[in-house]
Formats: sequence, C-alpha cells, structure tokens
Amino acid sequence: MNRPFNNIVIMGNPADAAAVETVTAAVEHLSARNLHTVVSEQLPAPASPALHAEVSDAELPAGADLVIAVGGDGTMLYAARHAAVHNVPVLGINRGRLGFLADIMPDDIAASVDAVLNGDFHEENRMLLDAAIMRQGKVIHSGIALNDIVIKRCETARMLEYRTAVDGNYVNTHGGDGFIAATPTGSTAYALSVGGPIMEPHLNAIVLAPICPHTLADRPIVISGSSVTEVQLVENHGTEADVSGDGERIGPMSAGDTLRITAGEQTVTLIHPPGYDYYEVLRNKLYWGRDKRDRR
Repeated sequence: MNRPFNNIVIMGNPADAAAVETVTAAVEHLSARNLHTVVSEQLPAPASPALHAEVSDAELPAGADLVIAVGGDGTMLYAARHAAVHNVPVLGINRGRLGFLADIMPDDIAASVDAVLNGDFHEENRMLLDAAIMRQGKVIHSGIALNDIVIKRCETARMLEYRTAVDGNYVNTHGGDGFIAATPTGSTAYALSVGGPIMEPHLNAIVLAPICPHTLADRPIVISGSSVTEVQLVENHGTEADVSGDGERIGPMSAGDTLRITAGEQTVTLIHPPGYDYYEVLRNKLYWGRDKRDRR
C-alpha cells in the first residue's frame, strides 16, 4: 500500500503512566526516522525532538497523514472520532486491557510501526454513526460514534418506555433500561453484552438492541446501514434518559424527544500492521475455545 506518512500526530491518555511511557518511546522512534511528529496538548511535553500541540485534539489531525493512538479502546475511539472529521487514518498501540481496536503491542512498536511506515499494512474503512436529539423538530444535541449510540435511563429506577421506527416504519414500543444502536465495529462492545450478534467490520449494517427489555421476546435486530432509525421517549412518570456516543455524553432526552440515528457521512480509516486477522482478534480477545486443556 503506497500511502506516505510524513506528518504524524500522537494521542494518548495522559492519566495512564504506561501510555505516556509508550508515547515517549514512539516519539523517539519516529524522530529517529526524521518524521514530523506532533503530540497531543493533553500529554506531557516530549523530551525528545517532537512538537507539543498548540491546538485542541479536535483540530490536531488537520494536515496530518497519520494519527497514532496509544492506549486502550477508549483512546482509539476518541482518536478515531477526531481523525475521521479530517479524513486521517488511525493506527493503534495497545496499552489498555482488551485492546480490540489497537493492534500493536508495546514490545512490537519498532517492527510494526516500521512496517506500516514502509507501506506494509492493511487499510480498512469503518462506519460511523450520527446521532441527533430532536425536540419539536429541532436538533438540540448531536454527536458521532464509532462503536455505538446508547440511550440509558437517568437517576430513577423506573423503566424507560420508548418507540422505535426504521425508515418511518413503526417497529415496536419497548420497556427497559435503554437502547443501543451499534456499528459492526461496536457489535463486539456493549451490544454484545445484551445478546447482539457479532458482525464483520466491513458490513453496511447496524445492530438495534434493547437493554434489559421487560419482554423477553424483545430481541436485537440488524438493519441496513442506509436506514434511518428514530427512537422516541414516551412519558413514564417523568422518566428522563441520557444519550451517549462511545461512552461520551451527547445530551439528555425528555418525554416526546426523538433520537435520530443514521450512518455518518464520514468513515474512519483504521491501519492494521502486517498479519492482521479479524478472526484471530475474535479468538484472542473473546477467549474462544480457551480452557485449561488447550496446550497450544
């Protein structure tokens, strides 16, 4: 793959000492290759030759050829949302726990990063979701997500009641703790824990999954990625809801408000090092077929 990476941005979790240490190692390695490297303003200023950003993370990817995210999946999601706006690909170095999205382990930084910089990598476009909270026909809050858009009840212990429609067609009236709309990327995240299916990342589809539904027959469904999903909150003793994208709060919903979910106008490009295999990721991260008798 011939894509030059000359201007590189590094993002990471400043509260994670291991991530900060790995950022320093990555900066040193990139500087040794005479690459222009800029580090997020949220991270400590690098001691080695690199620039400390003077703009916000939202603007940081502008003009970059590659964003390197150092941390766990949360850091990858954060970096991907910012990078997608500027159409900049993202490469992940895992310093988190599961690391579903970040492919490179700290011990492999030099070899894997060099392979990518030399053009040996796999490039993959991932769907994003756009979310808009509508009140009386006007957008009051909006956001994007790589994994999922989630509606959850707020402080009260009462169930949420909400109506769903797809492309203007009524689907169901649900009662429960909330609702998830997940991309194929997000199908291995929160949606998986509520019984949703795992989808290959390249599929143009969205999982709609109720959270703790009152009716056992209320199951997750898969719809076309080109469909428009609308979720209207129904009055239920003053119950309100919160909407989040990839775990980041988008805004509150009150009875009568509608959440409109569509595939995003942008996609995010993930860069995978040589040897990337999605099914191997599933086996390793979800511990498929693992037990004490497996000696391999």
